[in-house]
Amino acid sequence: METIDVIEIARELLFLSVLLSAPVVGVSLLVGLLVSVLQTLTSIQEQTLTFAPRIVAATLTIAAAIPWLLRELVEFTESMLARIGHVTL
Repeated sequence: METIDVIEIARELLFLSVLLSAPVVGVSLLVGLLVSVLQTLTSIQEQTLTFAPRIVAATLTIAAAIPWLLRELVEFTESMLARIGHVTL
């Protein structure tokens, strides 16, 4: 396996990691921002208040995105398995 092959696989893996985590991170960021605005408007400064809505939103996002997440993972796995035949020692 050439160095360029390893770099290409690492690049694809990092891109896939960012792609798969982006929806959960984005929803969590948005919910955290909305709760922070709500806390500012109501003058409630409870630090633990943002935790529960973010966990619920992240869980719902993962549940909704499972088909897409699995499809992406299967495609990546298939492409990696297809490369095994092209690897020379």
